[in-house]
Amino acid sequence: MKVIVTGAAGMIGSNLLHGLNAAGIDDIIAVDDLTDGPKYRNLLGSPQAARFADYYDRADFYDRFARGDFGRVDAVLHQGACSDTMEHDGQYMLAQNYRCTKDLLDACQRQGVRLIYASSAATYGGGDRFTEHPDNEAPLNVYGYSKLLTDQVVRRMIDAAPHQVVGLRYFNVYGPREQHKGRMASVAFHHVNQFRADGKVKLFGAYNGYGPGEQSRDFVYVDDVVAVNLWFLMNPQARGIVNVGSGRAQPFNDVAVGVVNGCRAAAGEAPLSLAELVARGLIEYVDFPQALVGRYQCFTQADLTALRATGCDVAFADVASGVARYVDWLLKQPVA
Repeated sequence: MKVIVTGAAGMIGSNLLHGLNAAGIDDIIAVDDLTDGPKYRNLLGSPQAARFADYYDRADFYDRFARGDFGRVDAVLHQGACSDTMEHDGQYMLAQNYRCTKDLLDACQRQGVRLIYASSAATYGGGDRFTEHPDNEAPLNVYGYSKLLTDQVVRRMIDAAPHQVVGLRYFNVYGPREQHKGRMASVAFHHVNQFRADGKVKLFGAYNGYGPGEQSRDFVYVDDVVAVNLWFLMNPQARGIVNVGSGRAQPFNDVAVGVVNGCRAAAGEAPLSLAELVARGLIEYVDFPQALVGRYQCFTQADLTALRATGCDVAFADVASGVARYVDWLLKQPVA
């Protein structure tokens, strides 16, 4: 099987490479932009670096793929995008996330190549219904809109498409190989760094009817995201726009407890309850930032009905188990 992974040095893309290798697939073309050079570290790993047949810079890849320069390709796993939800340049965002994906979709259909692409739960905006229906879609930022625009185009053609098309609406993904994302890295990543630096983690206080640290998201471990991608890769008959989340909303408090207790376990210390961690000053609440008022999702929870209807039976980790695995991984990494 010959596969192309775009965004291959990013968080999900690099974990996909390692997942493909674990499944015995290494006839892979990796595509990314390594202007941020340290991202190359995501292509390394233990016990060995990711294996792939060739690497192309994104600036060279898309036109060449459209011309058919790469010969027979079975599938493209398209993770390449601008994922900065605070980016306000709409022209840039639509060029990177919509036009690039739309042109890739057209080229895939012409060449008989299956396309599995990254969408986002940001398409739902601040609502409280998370089923894949237009009535529930009202993005809060241009990033979410750029993803929704792609999904809208796919909806118009997917039933008649001769080749598999799958849009995966990722919820809050966390896990290894996200250190390059800066402020857009997961709250678990930032909490580990906060605890190592300051001996405590900080959470938003009460906001919009939610108590301190009780704003809740659907947190999904990156290994489970990889498993869903691989399931669709191995099941070419399945198609659609589907949510990829754990199916459960959990408060940020749960993430903080998991991080602090994971760090404590590594130091040989016993776990503590949320109340004990707050009382000892190991978890601290700060005022909700005014800049985020009206622009913040306080609750997300993936409805997995459409995903399960495709036959995908991937099991998703809860926060306690996923964060424990992630903290263990992070603490074993060399200090940059």
